[in-house]
Amino acid sequence: MSPADDLDAVRADVAAWLAEQWDPERPLAEWRARLADSGWGCPTWPEDRYGRGLEASGAAVVAAAFARVGAVGPATGSGMNLAAPTILAHGSEELARRLLRPIVTGEEKWCQLFSEPGNGSDLAGLTTRAELDGDEWIVSGQKVWTTGARDAAYGMLLARTSADVPKHRGITYFALPMRQAGVEVRPLRQMNNYSSFNEVFLTEARVPGANVVGEVNGGWAAALTTLAHERGLAATRTGLLGREPGGRTAREAAAEAEEVNATYVWYPQRAGRPDLVAEQATATGAGPVQRQAVADVIARTRAARWSVERSRLAASRGRAPGPEGSVAKLAGSDIARRSAAVHAGLVGAAALLNGPDSPLDGIVAEILVSVPGGSIAGGTDEIQKNIVGERALGLPREPSVDADIPFSQVLTNRRPT
Repeated sequence: MSPADDLDAVRADVAAWLAEQWDPERPLAEWRARLADSGWGCPTWPEDRYGRGLEASGAAVVAAAFARVGAVGPATGSGMNLAAPTILAHGSEELARRLLRPIVTGEEKWCQLFSEPGNGSDLAGLTTRAELDGDEWIVSGQKVWTTGARDAAYGMLLARTSADVPKHRGITYFALPMRQAGVEVRPLRQMNNYSSFNEVFLTEARVPGANVVGEVNGGWAAALTTLAHERGLAATRTGLLGREPGGRTAREAAAEAEEVNATYVWYPQRAGRPDLVAEQATATGAGPVQRQAVADVIARTRAARWSVERSRLAASRGRAPGPEGSVAKLAGSDIARRSAAVHAGLVGAAALLNGPDSPLDGIVAEILVSVPGGSIAGGTDEIQKNIVGERALGLPREPSVDADIPFSQVLTNRRPT
């Protein structure tokens, strides 16, 4: 059978399944359950892990079939975008069967417990510790910059399980149950007046031994998978695969997506709002030098879209996220800074004002205090440059003084006890 014949068979199979199962008035929870059990919601996943075992070309055929009838896809968020790919790559068969289905249906949300107050860019220097107690792990420490922790059922947790080996080799990746007495979530108030992030305090929190993702002390490999998908994340935050909401299922999915997106309402300002620079230049009567800066931002924005398209093309061909995600992120933070500078230059000191009588109803002020976060979130610019230099360009690795000694000998301001 030729590849074309294979795709024709996929097209016929998914069309027949949708004709039988898709009802736009079906409750979203009921539809997602059918979607998960059928494998059509995640067609590239293995057949024994809620998928169909299709290649990327087959998945594209499935997506087109869903779009034609306006069918809703699986849930989105950190669970689908980060946890699921990591579990698929590193999790045991039992863990995948247990955790993947409620990710697809949206029954269980996830958050990411990586960064710590004393260890951000040097993620491998984390000091949250986990100690084995029978068939459970006891976890104590603190995490920060965690989105969605208040609603999450599970956290993607990195914890140190050995201090007697170099730092990268003593880390274990856990699926931490968040709804327990040992987990305290505190919202963080940002300087732009939003509160999207949280700090999470872990005090003898318990994790079943079966919730280790990958190998004990081998969690760095799983962490790199999560980070690669985080950098390459270009998917939209929506629960729909096609038409405008029509029918109960789509309306409920749209409401779900709106709730998720509320956390990210300030992210356009974090990106610098390059879409508004030309409009502002016209409104303020920009001079030649300012117009040149506006043109520079617009040109860089258009060029950056090509990097995003490269990432999407790689994903559509079934390739794992690569350095192009870091290139796109670097371009994004650079454009954000340049755009913020242009906005400030166009309105002068009034950029510091907030409220309805300020430039763009306070959006310019919000841009100025939000943009710095883009150079930090998801890996700092410096880390991204190391990734591009070392993994894409083959340059020598950055010197390290603590990569090859036991973590117990590493000087740190937060040491596991």
